Amino acid sequence: MTTIKVIGVGMGEPGHLTGEAVAALNGVDVFFVPGHDPVADELSLLRHDLCRRVIAGHSYRVVDLEDPRRDRESPDYARAVSDWTLARATVLGTAIATELHGNEIGGLLAWGDPAFYDSTLRVLAALPGRSEPIDVEVIPGISSIQLLAAAHRISLTRVAEPLQVTTGRQLATKGFPPGCDDVVVMLDGDCSFRHIDPNGVTIYWAAHLGSTHQVLVSGDLADVTEEIVARRVEAKARRGWVMDTYLLRRTR
Repeated sequence: MTTIKVIGVGMGEPGHLTGEAVAALNGVDVFFVPGHDPVADELSLLRHDLCRRVIAGHSYRVVDLEDPRRDRESPDYARAVSDWTLARATVLGTAIATELHGNEIGGLLAWGDPAFYDSTLRVLAALPGRSEPIDVEVIPGISSIQLLAAAHRISLTRVAEPLQVTTGRQLATKGFPPGCDDVVVMLDGDCSFRHIDPNGVTIYWAAHLGSTHQVLVSGDLADVTEEIVARRVEAKARRGWVMDTYLLRRTR
C-alpha cells in the first residue's frame, strides 16, 4: 500500500513545526511540491528550505510539480475550484505512480494546518482510479488562526460564545454571520471588512504571520480600516503576494 503523509508546516518556519511534524518529515522519501508562478514558486522554495533545515541523516528527494492554473475569471467559483482540484489530482496521481518505488513514503507539505482552507486532502481524495489504495496520514500543524491569536495576545473564544471561521467571499456576500459575535476571516483578497457596519466591532488583523515580514494592526474597525488597507498594499508590494487573516469581534 502506498503511504502519503500530509504534514502541516505552519507558516514555513522550523519553529512552527510540532515534534510529530519533524519526525514525519524525517520519515518521507519523496516530497511532492507544486509551483508554477512567482507566488507558488516562492512557497516552493520555502518548502525546499524547510526540508534542508529540518531533515537530518535521512536521504530524500523532491519532485517539483507543475501546478495547473485556476480559472479566476469564472463566474462559477465553486465549479472553477472543482475543476482545478481535479486537474491537480491528475498531476499528483501521475507523479505518485511514477516517482514512488517499492515501500517509499510520499510527503506533501501543507501550509498552516491541513484542516483549514487547504486543498491538499481534497486533492488526494480526488486522485484518479488506482490499482492499489493510498494510506493517507495527516500530521496537524500550527494554523494562521492560532498564530493570529498568539500575535495579538488574545483568546479567539469568549465564555459560552461560539466562534465562526469563514472566508472574505462569504463575509462580502452575507455580512456578519447572525448569532455569532466572533468571526475569523481567511482568504480575503478584497478587504471585505470594509463593507460591514463597523459600529461596535474590533478587528485583529495580521499579514505574513510568524515570519520576519509580519504586520499587525488592531483596534476599532472604524478607526483602523484605512490603515489595514494601506498596510496590506505595502505588504503585498514588498513580496509580490500577501497572506493575511483577521478576527472580527463584536461587542454587544
